[in-house]
Amino acid sequence: MQLLLRLITILFFVSIVVACSSETASILKGEPDVDYDIIAQKNGRIVSHVDEARPILEKRCVVCHGCYDAPCQLKMTSVEAIKRGANPKKVYDAERIFSVEPTRMFIDAKTEEEWRKKGFHSVLGESADEVQNLRNSVLYKMLRQKQINPQPRVGKVNGTIDLGLNRKQSCPTTDNYSSYAKDYPMQGMPFAMPNLSDEEYHILVKWISQGLPDDSVVAIPQVVQKQIDDWEKFLNKSDNKHRLASRYIYEHLFMGHLYFKGEKQRQFFRLVRSRSAPGESIDEIATVRAFDDPGVKEFYYRLRPVKSSIVDKSHVIYELSTERLKRYRELFIEPVYQVKKLPGYEPAIAANPIRAFISIPVTSRYKFLLDDTRFFIEGFIKGPVCRGQVALNVIEDNFWVFFTDPKRLSVNNDDYFLDEIAKSLKMPAERGDTFNVFSILTDYWTAQHAYMLKRQEYYKNHLRMDLDDAMKIIWNGKGAMDRDNRALTVFRHFDSASVKQGLHGDYPETTWVLDYPVLERIHYLLVAGYDVFGNVGHQLNTRLYMDFLRMEAENNFLAFLPIKQRKAIRDSWYAGIREDIKYLFEQPEDWLNVQIVFGFQTDDPQR
Repeated sequence: MQLLLRLITILFFVSIVVACSSETASILKGEPDVDYDIIAQKNGRIVSHVDEARPILEKRCVVCHGCYDAPCQLKMTSVEAIKRGANPKKVYDAERIFSVEPTRMFIDAKTEEEWRKKGFHSVLGESADEVQNLRNSVLYKMLRQKQINPQPRVGKVNGTIDLGLNRKQSCPTTDNYSSYAKDYPMQGMPFAMPNLSDEEYHILVKWISQGLPDDSVVAIPQVVQKQIDDWEKFLNKSDNKHRLASRYIYEHLFMGHLYFKGEKQRQFFRLVRSRSAPGESIDEIATVRAFDDPGVKEFYYRLRPVKSSIVDKSHVIYELSTERLKRYRELFIEPVYQVKKLPGYEPAIAANPIRAFISIPVTSRYKFLLDDTRFFIEGFIKGPVCRGQVALNVIEDNFWVFFTDPKRLSVNNDDYFLDEIAKSLKMPAERGDTFNVFSILTDYWTAQHAYMLKRQEYYKNHLRMDLDDAMKIIWNGKGAMDRDNRALTVFRHFDSASVKQGLHGDYPETTWVLDYPVLERIHYLLVAGYDVFGNVGHQLNTRLYMDFLRMEAENNFLAFLPIKQRKAIRDSWYAGIREDIKYLFEQPEDWLNVQIVFGFQTDDPQR
């Protein structure tokens, strides 16, 4: 009898082991199988992307998978982005010899098939069967791996996990996932963060098993559509004056998230160039840069809804309104000037806004920028870079930004002067990708040097003022749509930064004073002309040219100070890591001996 009971007990445990062997073995091998109990739940009910899945993705996933620095280029800001999948090529690559094809979501490909041709592989099961949808989904396996191997919710992250920004990527596919799980058991998703709650996990797993049903339809209210129609009508008028103004507006707003004033539920749009006319479905033209040739004889400026989740590090907002449209007419249409011929898209012209838009009065262009200085400074802080070492390596951790008054200091606002020196303000983007990393130290520095000498001559012969007059050169916000933009504070956080209206914090080490030429060129260097997919030559030339512009802005500030303190103050800015740079780009020194502001009664004029 005892023997019989022992045999029954053994058979009982064997049956349990057999029943669980598949699951247990898969976990031991690092191959999580399917959560059948989750599939069995909520039968007959489709999981909502908008109300259930998206809030979890935005809370736990999008912070890493929301911009160009998304690991394996897997973005999770929209259903389309998840279905696009992953690509092992890094977008940020400072050592890239050759540029790579752009992979901007919703721009450079329109279907999953087109994304596959660009090297993206699916992270989903892509099956009609829910079990197979999970079994073949890398996304699901990543989530389940973290549930099986949760990390502590307090204390330090496991030392085997590499948290470096430039860490080696692992982009597993369904075929090689078992090796990944075995080698990196603690690296499920969310990466280096606590696992999802049971409820969050169940919702996402069920949603994945159902094939990512999408109920996020972009509905445009009639009152918004009416405003879109008004704006597209204005932007697509056929006379040369409107066409040139619209091109100028597009090249400055293309990267922004635009919204209409007064809407209760704010909806964002992008200004794009489309093959299709207003009233038809938008067929966006994909070009590397905003000023590149669209490649078609006729195209139209359209407002395209933003469907993706909004991510702060790429979110630069701009308000559209009836007042704004009126302002554009005041700046670009009502002034008396002729546009006999539209500028072409040849790089030497298109990459240089001073040349391309010389027909538009410079005061109109400058007032357009002054209306929204925070938007344009944020453009290079966030813009196409979103993890911005190229832009941010050249700026201090904290500095203030001021602007010259458009009605004063005419050397910077004179159409004839700018026309005369326009070629000296050429930009490195005209060369696109290049292997000539020394051209910036020859051609462009020589041109920059010539411009500064001409402007310096004006200072020497025309400017002499007391402190009160000097302060009037600094723009006080008068005449702008938002006077709070008259002064800005920039805070840098290693490879990201933020811009705030007004002056914040203690006195910074440096200050920028921006006039029209330098503000315009910053935008075209780091936003309109920057290719995040470009090669090392393009990236290095952009980086070095930004040194020119930063020093130009800093020297604009130093020019207000007494002669005897200027050099010592400037030298203090270039101590330490930046010490070698000042010798690389020696400025014309005459300005250091040209006093234009008088009346200081302090030994600390900078303060």
